Amino acid sequence: MIDGWARRRLEPVLAMLAVRLAAVGVSANAVTVSSLFAGLGAAAAIASGHFWTALALIVLSRLGDGLDGAVARIRGSTDFGGYIDIVFDFAYYGVIPLGFVLYDPGANGMAGAFLLFAFYVNGASFLAYAVLAEKRRMKTLERGEKSFFFTTGLAEAGETLIAFALACLYPGWFPLIAYVFAAVTLYTAAARVVLAGKVFR
Repeated sequence: MIDGWARRRLEPVLAMLAVRLAAVGVSANAVTVSSLFAGLGAAAAIASGHFWTALALIVLSRLGDGLDGAVARIRGSTDFGGYIDIVFDFAYYGVIPLGFVLYDPGANGMAGAFLLFAFYVNGASFLAYAVLAEKRRMKTLERGEKSFFFTTGLAEAGETLIAFALACLYPGWFPLIAYVFAAVTLYTAAARVVLAGKVFR
């Protein structure tokens, strides 16, 4: 929901950083892989109780997630780059809740599992919509230039970042944050299914 607003404000900064990275030979795929490792490091930090470190790594990971596209626009995008971008994004979305579950399975296990379920359903609705949109040669620039059709929703990257950041700042609140955000994510998936019913019939 806030991704469009954030993208318009961050794009000039990302473009400037991308020019510098491209100038020294850094590829978009290298940025994508680095973002994944930052996300994995954040999950490891959460599991070991280092929540401020985790928060810094989460922010770094999401910065890279925006930066890889900016580098690709300079050095040239590839289908493989778009592929690993979405796969690694979903890996990040899954591993952060897993970190909280590993940190305190008794307190966080059920809420973490419910959040992962919601991410799973939402991811399926997102990717299935993209496949059918590609089949129909549909186009959108709602969230900038992407490798595939990108549907918007109530729970997007910005909202996920906020939820994960709040959980790092208030780890004892993780169950509440997870349940609330899972509900928002499932609403997003349901809204996408309704949209698909209107568009693809």
